[in-house]
Amino acid sequence: MGALEVLVPSDAEPPAGHPASVVLVLGGAGFIGRHVVAALRARGLQVIVGSRRPHRRLRRHGFADLPGREAHLERLLDADDWRTLVEGCDVVVNCVGILRERGRETYDRVHHRAPAALAAACAARGLRLIHVSALGLEEPAHSRFLRSKHDGEAALRASGADWHIVRPSLLDGEGGFGARWIRRVARWPVHPLPPGASGRIAMLDVGDLGEAIANLALDAAPPVREHELGGLHVRTLGGHLAAIRALHAPAPARRLRIPDTLARLVAHVCDLFHVTPFSYGHWELLQRDNCPRENRLPALLGRAPRTIGVPAPAANATPEGFPIAPRTLS
Repeated sequence: MGALEVLVPSDAEPPAGHPASVVLVLGGAGFIGRHVVAALRARGLQVIVGSRRPHRRLRRHGFADLPGREAHLERLLDADDWRTLVEGCDVVVNCVGILRERGRETYDRVHHRAPAALAAACAARGLRLIHVSALGLEEPAHSRFLRSKHDGEAALRASGADWHIVRPSLLDGEGGFGARWIRRVARWPVHPLPPGASGRIAMLDVGDLGEAIANLALDAAPPVREHELGGLHVRTLGGHLAAIRALHAPAPARRLRIPDTLARLVAHVCDLFHVTPFSYGHWELLQRDNCPRENRLPALLGRAPRTIGVPAPAANATPEGFPIAPRTLS
């Protein structure tokens, strides 16, 4: 992937009275993080990028002029471990997440214990902590991926820090592992879909997510602490694939119905061999709605979110695509 273009006005200054002037973005060279970094810079904030290999990643994404701090979350399991990393910062944004475990990088360490220690460190120093989580964690889950995300959120709530949790729905954008695969599958003439993948998603643009998080960092007194974010339209996975395909091909794809048991088996195989972004955790999420109950994205952006795929029909809408506002999710 090429460098992320960042347009920073030469006279950009953060608004008066905001809580942030120096922001540490953990995972700032990743898919979500680099859009957060770009949005923060465009608002005139000083940004420090936390990454496993900060200098190499910063050069790759066009942030070579930014300071970087090395961060291995699987090693940062005590509040004191974070002392050097958060020094001199006003706000910390945690965009770190792992799709699959590798050695000491376990779900429990990266999604739960490290964020808990970070929250304790932020509470002790009076720093705001913005933590990127995911939708769909309130329901019982079997996958350790989802359970670790849930436990990480619980630790933040109990920390006493100035915490904020951001829960986006599925993300679209250049450079994302999952987004790239979804776009690839959408172009296929046949879409293999299990009937169990009936949950609805509110796909949103990763650039919008970056802007929303930057605005949250600037807000002196956000009205709520938990922010569920989604795009303009709700679709099933099948509906989203059809919408993306319609941008590139005039003929719709044929749907191939595959058994749920096969989809579950494939998810476990993908987890075992670390291939494709499809995982058992994703299979669980696809079986239930992955939409915000109250969409905070327009309020955080101060505008309407970008539309992903072809516009959904405004009248006689079907479950394949309809505006998110008219329906309250339970």
